[in-house]
Amino acid sequence: MKKLINHPDDVVRESLEGFANAHSSLVRVNLDPAYIVRSDAPIAGKVGIVSGGGSGHEPLHGGFVGAGMLDAACPGAIFTSPTPDQMLEAVKAVNGQAGALFIVKNYTGDIMNFEMAADLAREEGMSIESVVINDDVAVNDSLYTAGRRGVALTVLAEKITGAAAEQQRPLDAVAAICRQVNEQGRSMGMALTSCTVPHVGHPMFNLPEDEMEIGIGIHGEPGRRRVKLQSANVIAEMLMEPVLSDMNAKAGDDVLLFVNGMGGTPLTELYIIYRKANEIASKHGLKIIRSLVGSYVTSLEMAGCSITLLKMNDELATLWDAPVRTVALRWGI
Repeated sequence: MKKLINHPDDVVRESLEGFANAHSSLVRVNLDPAYIVRSDAPIAGKVGIVSGGGSGHEPLHGGFVGAGMLDAACPGAIFTSPTPDQMLEAVKAVNGQAGALFIVKNYTGDIMNFEMAADLAREEGMSIESVVINDDVAVNDSLYTAGRRGVALTVLAEKITGAAAEQQRPLDAVAAICRQVNEQGRSMGMALTSCTVPHVGHPMFNLPEDEMEIGIGIHGEPGRRRVKLQSANVIAEMLMEPVLSDMNAKAGDDVLLFVNGMGGTPLTELYIIYRKANEIASKHGLKIIRSLVGSYVTSLEMAGCSITLLKMNDELATLWDAPVRTVALRWGI
């Protein structure tokens, strides 16, 4: 194992300390319990948008804390859910007396702990809504889930929902926007390599040099099937076909096309995938009105990518375009 670390037990804490040092104008970082909040929190009258999950997926979630997106993020240990006390303290830190929305990826530990935190927050008088993101079309009931996994659509949900909250819409309206994004988005990913969790010290699964894994999750878990390595064009087709089939996209639909890197794939290659995905979407009569390309939901150093399609309308496009200022996503400010 070759990693730029000091000791496996210190990885998350030391990374958070560096994150706090680097971005003190945008965020505040609490270390015990660990959570990240936007520097101007709490904002009176604004619904707090709170998310979180295991570390190792950066910039998700901490990189998306800031104006126009998340108010707080709770990082767990590598690939491990954050604890209810982290979530409770985070939501208290961003409580603007308008309630809070938890955006939760569909993993058993995340759901259980966020539910416990929601109950604790309600006992303290806060209004809490939760939306579970379950966009992965690859598998149902994987190693970490009951039902579909939550993957790259999470970024789009956090951005669009964050914009709605920034307008000081009420909690039920903000939650409705998040649910709409989840209902209208689908994703699927693949891997060329596995990844290594620091405290484990070896790859999560073995993948021969001439093979690739189709339908992987973001915790290093294997996917739907293993096949021989193919060209970028074929890989894009293998990901786009299940996404398009599942979301029942029809000619004339406006969509956002998101090609996400898993951590070890250069942008050069992601744009090659985007090129073919764009071509496939266009052949299906879809109108790509917004795009995102880059490594936003990663799995440590895994080489690979995922493709997400989100059906858009004028309201979602306006919320997507709204100003955002975070470490990892920034425009209009």
